Amino acid sequence: MMTRQGLLKILLPTVLPVLLSCSPHTKTFVSDCNDDDSPVYKRVPFTELVNHLKKYDKQYVEVTGKYIEAPEQSALFNDSLFADHSVKQAIWIDFNPDCPLYLKGTRIGLFQYNNGQFTQINNKHVTIKGRVDAHDTGHLNQYKGAIERISYIDL
Repeated sequence: MMTRQGLLKILLPTVLPVLLSCSPHTKTFVSDCNDDDSPVYKRVPFTELVNHLKKYDKQYVEVTGKYIEAPEQSALFNDSLFADHSVKQAIWIDFNPDCPLYLKGTRIGLFQYNNGQFTQINNKHVTIKGRVDAHDTGHLNQYKGAIERISYIDL
């Protein structure tokens, strides 16, 4: 019969690297494009923002969700398993070259080729800060509204 210490000696070298690789490693990209406005970002739950988008029009918000990109798509979806995941319940994310996002503390851009690859943001759980535009409904007017002037994204 194996002792607890013997089992740990066998499992620890195998399990520890796996556990460490699962630890959250976030990348934060920021822009100074909203610094002139000195906005205060209001943290808003995704469902609250989607259900009351007009209430937040032209306000600066911080919201978390699942970012999906595809041809003609740049959107934030509710990341809950029980939510409606249609584009009518998603928010168009309007990345703009006027608000370049750089990896915090560097000049590495979010959309730049770096170390042989682009930063992968598709299908990622992200937190975004930007200004709500309830009248911009994105590509083909399919989305609930938009967030523009993105000044922060945490992957």
